[in-house]
Amino acid sequence: MNKRNILIVGDVIVLALLTIVGFATHGETGTSFLPRMAAAFIPVAFGWFVLAPQLGLFNEEIITAPKNLQRILFAFLFVAPLAVMLRAAWLNTAGIPVFALALGSSNAIGMVVWRWLYIFIARRMK
Repeated sequence: MNKRNILIVGDVIVLALLTIVGFATHGETGTSFLPRMAAAFIPVAFGWFVLAPQLGLFNEEIITAPKNLQRILFAFLFVAPLAVMLRAAWLNTAGIPVFALALGSSNAIGMVVWRWLYIFIARRMK
């Protein structure tokens, strides 16, 4: 598997885990919550995979430099509000700004941790 595919699979896993953790913090982990989990996960994944490549977050030269992890934080400034608006449209509800803040900050932190681990492992394998 090439490095780009590893990043894509890792990103999907991280976003899925963060979605599950988010629901678990509200005591909503049963299978009956899967449609709502999908309504949170799919818009975030969509926003991430549309914006991240535009910021070079799948570019080999950029992703291996720890200083560029800040690009993830910048990306989530746009990914989170987009995801909240898409989720609100999907569920026919209002988008809640505080939810955008919680969603964006938790996903940004999780993605930075994952990408930092990727950089650490990639450097050790050289």
